Amino acid sequence: MARARKKRTSKTTQDIFSPTRSGAPQRRKPGRPPIHDEAWTKVTVVLFNRQIVFLDRLAANIRAQSGAAISRAQLIRALLDAVADADIDLTAATSEADLKATVLARLGRYRLGITQ
Repeated sequence: MARARKKRTSKTTQDIFSPTRSGAPQRRKPGRPPIHDEAWTKVTVVLFNRQIVFLDRLAANIRAQSGAAISRAQLIRALLDAVADADIDLTAATSEADLKATVLARLGRYRLGITQ
């Protein structure tokens, strides 16, 4: 005996699977939501372990004191922006040590790596 076919509905697949509300929330992309508005590029940078420890301790101290969660990337971006805004001429530097000495000399409190 042949089975009777079910009656077809008047709705198409597109009608059935489309959102019923016009203001339906959009599905979120995986990962953290972006917190910056300007264009960016993900890069890989090699840092020494002592630099990572410094960044992590600084972030932990900021969080302990203010409650704000600051990431390594945010710290690095802020430091780079500060150097850029300080209008320090780094073009004469020929090494990482020269760059460090120039920035430290510009800070004023530290003179060529000699701390007080």
